[in-house]
Amino acid sequence: MAVEKWAIDSGHSGIHLSVRCMVIARVCGQFLRWSGSVQAEDGDLCRAAIDVVIDADSIDTGHARRDLRLRSADLLDVASHPQITFKSRAVTKVDDELMHVAGDLTIRGETREVVLEVEYAGQTEDAWGNVRRGFAAKTSIDRKDFGLEWSQLLESGGLMVGDHVDIEIEVEAIKQVTSQAA
Repeated sequence: MAVEKWAIDSGHSGIHLSVRCMVIARVCGQFLRWSGSVQAEDGDLCRAAIDVVIDADSIDTGHARRDLRLRSADLLDVASHPQITFKSRAVTKVDDELMHVAGDLTIRGETREVVLEVEYAGQTEDAWGNVRRGFAAKTSIDRKDFGLEWSQLLESGGLMVGDHVDIEIEVEAIKQVTSQAA
């Protein structure tokens, strides 16, 4: 059995998130530093193992004071929990372009199962002969499931920070090697 190994090209990929702020608007952000890999037995994506490590300190919403709050012990607590991780458990093919990837997401030391809806965008060869695959994924989480409790009650009765966080991921992966499993 051959195992294909793919490295996520974080320079051509992104992890983006959005959450309601003050009930009326969405605040968007991204993680600037992260890495990941995919290993697929016989190239079969339904038998893939996906591992992603995110530098929690690299959160960027374009607003320095907000980013400091996000990094603080009130929310991501990057001093105690410098990494956010995702490890796949199962990949289920829905059709030729859509998969569901179930896995363990760990934020702030709390691990919960999440399911990513993943669209396969195809495969190509770049100008240097590297084989690349593209994917787009999305999921939603409740931030409180991961111990991200901080918010403030507004005079209107709503929360400063919503509980529901939408996550969208664009991935370009580069084929590394194919090895024979024992």
